[in-house]
Amino acid sequence: MSVNFIGYIGFNDTSELHAGVRARVLDKQYVEDAARAQEAGGFDRVLIPFGSNSPESLIVAAHAAALTEKLGFLVAHRPGFTQPTLAARQLATLDQLTGGRVAVHIITGGADAEMARDGDVGTTKAERYARTDEYLTIVREEWTASQPFDHKGRFFEARGAFSAIKPNNLPVFFGGSSEEAIEVAGRHADVYALWGETLEGVSDTVRQVRRSAARYGRNPGFSLSLRPVIADTEEAAWKKADDIVEQVRANREAAGLPTSGHRPVNAGSLRLLDTAQSARRDTRLWTGVAQLTGAAGNSTGLVGTPEQVADAMLEYYDIGIDNFLIRGFEPLKDSIEYGRELLPVVRAKVAGRTGQPVALAS
Repeated sequence: MSVNFIGYIGFNDTSELHAGVRARVLDKQYVEDAARAQEAGGFDRVLIPFGSNSPESLIVAAHAAALTEKLGFLVAHRPGFTQPTLAARQLATLDQLTGGRVAVHIITGGADAEMARDGDVGTTKAERYARTDEYLTIVREEWTASQPFDHKGRFFEARGAFSAIKPNNLPVFFGGSSEEAIEVAGRHADVYALWGETLEGVSDTVRQVRRSAARYGRNPGFSLSLRPVIADTEEAAWKKADDIVEQVRANREAAGLPTSGHRPVNAGSLRLLDTAQSARRDTRLWTGVAQLTGAAGNSTGLVGTPEQVADAMLEYYDIGIDNFLIRGFEPLKDSIEYGRELLPVVRAKVAGRTGQPVALAS
């Protein structure tokens, strides 16, 4: 089993460490620098995130793709706000223009307030996952149909739908930890994405998704999201992690944001917050920022030297993780460090187990 690395391009060079910094909402220079740096560092793809008040992910991906030659793009997309027939053509068009460098990350959405900002008011989580299921069924039909087709479902209707443009190979990544999410993932996910929980928690989720997918004759890959903290020594790495925690705490307190007592509304954050009951889990899993933020998104990491973190990543690899989505708290600086210090070590260790040649960054 090969291993793939997914980086991250936000819209400016900030993170939880930089609260109060007046950054441009869309920093064009940062997007360009981050794309070039992660291509040079050997990342296979980069995630372009989605938010109800943030720049549009597909357009940012198109701009970054025009500046790179090999780097792939994982475009976050929320179903239900664009007609699935149109979304299918948009993604297939970008796939063709980039020579097959596009994947889509389907994020159904669990927070009612964020959904309402884009006009989705009053739907339940179960309804949203049912809509995602139907949405992806239509998208795949658009990508594969050789003749026009009709669709009449609970959420969408199309007559004579057909896309003249087809993707070369456009994987569907899918996230969500609820029962409804895992059921939809089993039908549609080429890669199931989860956050950095304990080895036991990740292994349990992998088993659940595989059981769901097996009912449909499918065998998805798995992606794990982490925030690695690396340094020359283990002591320095944990000191760096502790400093990050204290800075994030200070930023949240200054902004009047809670640092405890969180009640996340989605199942994934609830699982991650449960993991974060202790600041350190397993050997290297670090949950300090997840504790402070209520496990809001990708907020756990692995801490140690590059060699130690690589060994910890291989423990996840052994239970089925073949994609690692990693980003740092100093986004551009950390991505360069990962490309130089961490990715080559993990790839060499994987190659040593599989007998495959090590892929070198050009």
